[in-house]
Parts: sequence; C-alpha cells; structure tokens
Amino acid sequence: MKSIFLLVLCLVTYAFLAAAQGSSVATPPAPPQKQKLVTAAQANGVYRYYKSEFRILALGHNKLKVQFDGIYMTLAKSPNMGYAMGEAPIDGNVATFKPPDFELCRITIVFLPGKLKVTQEGTDADCGFGHNVNASGTYRKIRGGKPKFKSPEG
Repeated sequence: MKSIFLLVLCLVTYAFLAAAQGSSVATPPAPPQKQKLVTAAQANGVYRYYKSEFRILALGHNKLKVQFDGIYMTLAKSPNMGYAMGEAPIDGNVATFKPPDFELCRITIVFLPGKLKVTQEGTDADCGFGHNVNASGTYRKIRGGKPKFKSPEG
C-alpha cells in the first residue's frame, strides 16, 4: 500500500513539474519599453560598440536616417564587415530599422541617455552582413550633432 501511495505521489509531483516547465517556455519575450520622445539633438550622432558604429540623423516626421557599419574581427585578426543604410520610423524612444532588400532582418534601436540598446532579429546573412557580423549590443554615443555618412569602402 505504501509503494502505491509513493508511486502516485511521484507521478503527481512529476506532472506538476512538467506543467510548470512547459508554461515558462511558451512565454513570448517582452517588447522594448517605449518611453518619452527623443529629440533630434538626443538622437543625432555617432554611436560605437567595439569597432561597429551606428550613424543616426533625425529627418523629422518620426523618421531617422540610419547607417550601420559592423565589424567582426576573426581569430586571424582579419575583419568581416557588414553595412546597411536607410530610413527607420521612430515611436517614442524605439526605432525599427529594416535594411533595404533584406526582409528577414529587423534591427530594433532603443534610445537611452548617451547610448543605444540594439537588438537584431535575423542572421548575419539575413541582414546582408559578413560572417558573424551582428548589430546587437549597447552602443555608446561618441559624437553628437549631424553625422557624416560614408560609403562602405571608407
């Protein structure tokens, strides 16, 4: 009788644990928190994370001009590069940049005081970047004002 009770207790405990684990897997990630509006002076500038950079210019009407220059240094110290430029809508302090001609790529830019919190959805190839180049990271503002946009060659 004791062994049957223990077996039932174990099965019930296992069922509760499995249900608890299953429910946490189905929870979708929380969207970025939208905060107050970002002024042009706060948005404009050059932002850097390691060797990768974003150049951002407010165009008005909730639009930004965005340029991403990404660099991934290989173990052999040779760079893999990625480049994207285009416009991004901004809502509050969150901009969504989709590089032209790359439908599977989406780069979310959250403006914080003196920095950007960037997340990339899509692989390096989905975004048209070189191997292992990724836009995700926390970029520190290194220069304010209107940035100079440059071609991928330099």
